Amino acid sequence: MKLSNGFSIGQFVPGESFVHSLDPRCKITALFILLAIPFAAEKPLDFIPAVFCLYVISAASHIRFTKLLRSGRPVLFLIAFTAALNLFWTPGHEVARLGPLRITSEGVTLAFCMSLRIYCLVMMAAALMVTTSPMDFAGGAERLMSPMAVVKFPVSEIAMMMTIALRFIPTLFEESERIMKAQISRGADFESGGLVKRARAYIPILAPLFIQVFTRADCLATAMESRCYVPGAQRTKLNPLIWTSRDTAAMACVVASVVCSLVWNRYIYRLAALLCQGSLF
Repeated sequence: MKLSNGFSIGQFVPGESFVHSLDPRCKITALFILLAIPFAAEKPLDFIPAVFCLYVISAASHIRFTKLLRSGRPVLFLIAFTAALNLFWTPGHEVARLGPLRITSEGVTLAFCMSLRIYCLVMMAAALMVTTSPMDFAGGAERLMSPMAVVKFPVSEIAMMMTIALRFIPTLFEESERIMKAQISRGADFESGGLVKRARAYIPILAPLFIQVFTRADCLATAMESRCYVPGAQRTKLNPLIWTSRDTAAMACVVASVVCSLVWNRYIYRLAALLCQGSLF
């Protein structure tokens, strides 16, 4: 029984694609720039550039687009909850009523846009993590945060925490899946019954999962102490980060994509209105 048919959150898939070869600093910076596309979208058609960018990133990474989309399944509950809040509590023109709850046309549009926005944000972050190893990601984040070391910000410690967290997220998914399979072989049922019954069925998973988490954390701490790890100490890099011309070209494409998306958001509805008028006459 799989928790997700796509990638686990934080999972790295090795490859030799164009995106894999980019400097992690370039990919992290590009992610924050690309986040402007879904945040600037206010209507359904405004999300077309974001979906197109995800498809281009998927193609440049040699990763199937459908598999990348399925990696967002763990956050579907959050998306559904956010959509429900916007659907039933947005004032406007009423189109339907479910008991005391009102559904407005503005609520439908806002719920759809919020769902797409959250999903696009998750997919863009997933595209970064799939193509960047935890060590490279932590190294790139540490270099980007290095100016903050002037004000005594614990840059190296934060980078180490990020590395450990990203490394253990896929491991926790694998451990959860293994425990669930063991429980199913003993007759446990996680799919039948109502929401409360299924939630109770997951309780026996928590105890062995927490035991595994604390055991791995203790082993990691022992390993780091045995190797004389000192937080904040100066270290050399086996593979130093080098910014190349392809990173510059990638950043230029990212900025151009954001500019094109803003132009699209401003003129697409005017163009659609002109096309509708032309079809009427």
